[in-house]
Amino acid sequence: MPTAVLAVLAGILGVLVGALLNALADDLPAEERLRLPHYPDGSPRPKRAWLGVSAFALGLRDGPPTLPDPALGPETPTPRPNRLGWRHPLLELTLGLAYAGLVIAFRDEPALWAWLIYLAILALITVIDLEHRLILFVVIVPSCLFALLVAAISPQMGKSFQEYVWGGVLGFLLFLAMFLGGAAFSTLMGRDEVAFGFGDVMLATLSGLMLGWRAFIFAALITVVAGAVGSLLYIFGRSLAGRRYRLFTPLPYGPYIVFGTLVMLLFRDDVRHFLQVTAY
Repeated sequence: MPTAVLAVLAGILGVLVGALLNALADDLPAEERLRLPHYPDGSPRPKRAWLGVSAFALGLRDGPPTLPDPALGPETPTPRPNRLGWRHPLLELTLGLAYAGLVIAFRDEPALWAWLIYLAILALITVIDLEHRLILFVVIVPSCLFALLVAAISPQMGKSFQEYVWGGVLGFLLFLAMFLGGAAFSTLMGRDEVAFGFGDVMLATLSGLMLGWRAFIFAALITVVAGAVGSLLYIFGRSLAGRRYRLFTPLPYGPYIVFGTLVMLLFRDDVRHFLQVTAY
């Protein structure tokens, strides 16, 4: 089948997967039962608005208006619009483009099928972490089991199953040490908030299981550098907006772990050549 046709099919698949991830991101953080696509107040979306892209394109972004409760009196505040956020179409379009790009760039990669699933998992984790500062065990645990299954049936680049298992162990131990250090620092400073949660430890475990321990070392280094750069950009951005940075403000760290993981998953050869490393 021509690559262009495969790319189009992959793009359509990516949009559909993005719609599924949107539904999961809407319901999982609230620990609700999974439902068909709905508006923020829970009212069902019409079938032609199940995709965020179609909802925006057809003018179905807004659901039925939510009326104030008369029992609360005349001073009831005006309810927020019952409207889908931009995350819905953007996630679908991003995954569609990413899936098409992966098929074009890595058509002959034997593990491409697993990479597509990994990308969906990491996208879901990123969205939930950015919106709720949560990394859910209901997502991480099945994903770790899937990564172990992939390592068992489709070892990449001649790596053994044990390499991936040790990657998970290394990810867990390394980031557990960071978690404990952060907790100790917060206690010392008399603060309740922690910048580094146990969910990040589990995400690092998943990263190690996806990559193997050698590649995970570089992913961890990329994560730390990206986190530092991201923090500086955050502080700089607040300064430009005329807002003061509050010391020790916790920022989501999961997206940086995801970034390091994706770089080493997709571009490990380029990183190896860039760093002039012969074996890792």
